[in-house]
Amino acid sequence: MGYPTKVQLIRRKASEQWYVNFPAALAGAMEFRKGEVIEWTVQDKHTLVLRRTARPDGGAPSKKKR
Repeated sequence: MGYPTKVQLIRRKASEQWYVNFPAALAGAMEFRKGEVIEWTVQDKHTLVLRRTARPDGGAPSKKKR
């Protein structure tokens, strides 16, 4: 099941910021915590990949086996 989300743009005099909010259901399923650091990677023009830089328990992320 997908969660449609609008991209928001805030324009200021000297800058602009883009926002994408996570629905609460996704944040809960991912067990996000306040202040958690995540990293976005552009896979292609249609795909952004979001990954944790550390596991929720504080350890390092596990590496994918190929």
